[in-house]
Amino acid sequence: MEQKSLLQTLSSIIQELKENGQWGTAHVYQSAYNSFALFSCCRDIPFKKFTPALLKDFEIYLRKRKCSWNTVSTYMKVLRATYNRAVDEGYASYVPRLFRHVQTGVSSERKRSLEASDMGGLMNGKGEELSAGMERTLAILQLMFILRGIPFVDLAYLRKSDIQGNILRYRRLTVILTPEALKLIDTLSDKREESPYLLPFLTSPEGSEEAYREYQRALRSFNRQLAALGERFGGSTPISTYTIRHTWATMAYYCEIHPGIISEAMGHSSIAVTETYLKPFRDDRIDEANREVISYVKKQARKNSGR
Repeated sequence: MEQKSLLQTLSSIIQELKENGQWGTAHVYQSAYNSFALFSCCRDIPFKKFTPALLKDFEIYLRKRKCSWNTVSTYMKVLRATYNRAVDEGYASYVPRLFRHVQTGVSSERKRSLEASDMGGLMNGKGEELSAGMERTLAILQLMFILRGIPFVDLAYLRKSDIQGNILRYRRLTVILTPEALKLIDTLSDKREESPYLLPFLTSPEGSEEAYREYQRALRSFNRQLAALGERFGGSTPISTYTIRHTWATMAYYCEIHPGIISEAMGHSSIAVTETYLKPFRDDRIDEANREVISYVKKQARKNSGR
């Protein structure tokens, strides 16, 4: 069996991803590469030394560096995909359940959703006097929420041709645009005739490295503006692009919409993905039900004692 090593294989995959224009995935793989290289002091690891103990040590290393469990999971999934590729190509021996004892799932570590009252205030503007820049940030937030919590990456890459009349189609999703959504789109839209993009976040051709870099800059800038907007409105939860998506899912859940419909509306690959959004809020409802049960039992006990 030809011998190859982890970082060597990762480097090859990263180069392939870049050549295919998959800049976002390449960025994630590069981050995993950098973290593992720091962990191993830049020593490459042959796949024959790729063991559960090594993976657990890497997990502990990441947590000591204050990485979230979701970051740990992302990096572990990158390593698993790289290892599986090495197995498929005959560079590594298959080891059953190699990644069993490390984090590879998605963890809901904290609530990212706004309270209904806070989101309602943002949707109607609370009558605040805002600067032009903050008005635009608020309008984008409102549009993202109305479009079922659309991810910012999808919003940035929307094309003018994705809208036909009052119907928006993107990523196999179809959204009927309300008059409110159409008004926001008209306000925010890229007015340059030569631009194929619906909104003025990008200028470079889709799929190019520069377009990806423009998207990254736009995302960082928008998240900073959202944080400032959140402080201005005085909400208890910090706002980011993820907040908008989580809030839509949570409000839909509170409206007793079935998780399967929420999953389809958000374009998730499975209900399991949607469950990671909803779990903290389901826990809240379970706790609330528990309090109601305890209160009911105590009430009945008081009634019985008074007989």
